[in-house]
Amino acid sequence: FATYYYKEIRTPIFEETALFARSMGKSSDVVQKQMLNLAAQNKDDGDAIVLSGLSLRPENTASVVRSYIENRLDKVENLSKLFYCGAQFRGERPQKGRLRQFHQIGVEVIGVDSNLPFIDAEVISLSVNYLKSLGLNKFKLKINTLGSQEDKASFSKTLREKIKPQLSDYCQECQNRFDRNIFRILDCKNESCKKLVAQLELSYDHLSENSQLHFAQVQKALDALDIAYEVDPFLVRGLDYYTHTVFELSDASLGSQDALGAGGRYNNLVKQLGGPEVDAVGFALGVERILLALDEDVKDVPTIAPLEVFIVTLDDESYKKGFEILNTLRQNGVSSDINHKISSMKSQMRLANKTAARFCMIIGEAELKEGVVVLKDMQAGEQERLSVVDLVNKFKS
Repeated sequence: FATYYYKEIRTPIFEETALFARSMGKSSDVVQKQMLNLAAQNKDDGDAIVLSGLSLRPENTASVVRSYIENRLDKVENLSKLFYCGAQFRGERPQKGRLRQFHQIGVEVIGVDSNLPFIDAEVISLSVNYLKSLGLNKFKLKINTLGSQEDKASFSKTLREKIKPQLSDYCQECQNRFDRNIFRILDCKNESCKKLVAQLELSYDHLSENSQLHFAQVQKALDALDIAYEVDPFLVRGLDYYTHTVFELSDASLGSQDALGAGGRYNNLVKQLGGPEVDAVGFALGVERILLALDEDVKDVPTIAPLEVFIVTLDDESYKKGFEILNTLRQNGVSSDINHKISSMKSQMRLANKTAARFCMIIGEAELKEGVVVLKDMQAGEQERLSVVDLVNKFKS
């Protein structure tokens, strides 16, 4: 994110329920079935107080937009490029890749800029290159356009005309979506519904000339960046605020829940929530989904850097001195740890090997009297006796 010059933003775990209802749409599956409302306990009399006006955040876009408006970021900069990482909550039936508490890494670009298609391409390239930087290479990028708000209304009408004759053949959930959120029918995971949807002859005839131009420019920009993608006219997002470009990153190794992340443009949301008339685009990647895909794709997952010094002490007095040296090393930026239980030299050296520490520092009764420590290079097998000052200077150099 620093490479792309995005700045971190942190928002609360909970927000007013109305914020999510207004942004995602009252008819969306998230608002209808998955919102988790907060409840608190009154400590005075034990009666439960239901905080019905507050909910745990099911996604972060609405929270970022709310913060953007409240903090008047439009007065600070023309274009705010923000990223976040945090927990989200939905009332799901827990299964592989779908949890009640999950984590997302995402970005939101909000503001006024004339080169909107190129900003779409930047956001998409950031999501793609982020996954590649982790070692993932088997994922696919799909893109589509929903057009403007007016285009979506026209598309909705066309979909109803195409689907209505066979509506009874769709699953019950899709029949409910017909009036509530017809776009979600295109995204149904039911096999019989997927076959029916595949038979729909969809086109981009409902798009205005400007919307078609915008999408064409996004594709040209992605081509220039050498980013592979597939145009999927059936790709929709389940939240009401999306307009124009939408995209999804998926990995077949994850099974039915194969989306690693998704995003798109939402030009009307900021104004809808009471802010200025500015454009916006973003994405969110699912951390747990990424980890599942990494298990399949990447064998050598980066871990924390190995410890530099492990301290072995042989009695209570040398432990006290070792504990002081531990603090000195840490204050000088040397990663270090100590065995907090006095045990035999042999068992502590086994523990030092287990930590994969580069050096082992040993201090016992003799070293304590001489005011020195023994520093053993665990790779070379060599050791030397040093004063504490010399020890610190050795690591500084």
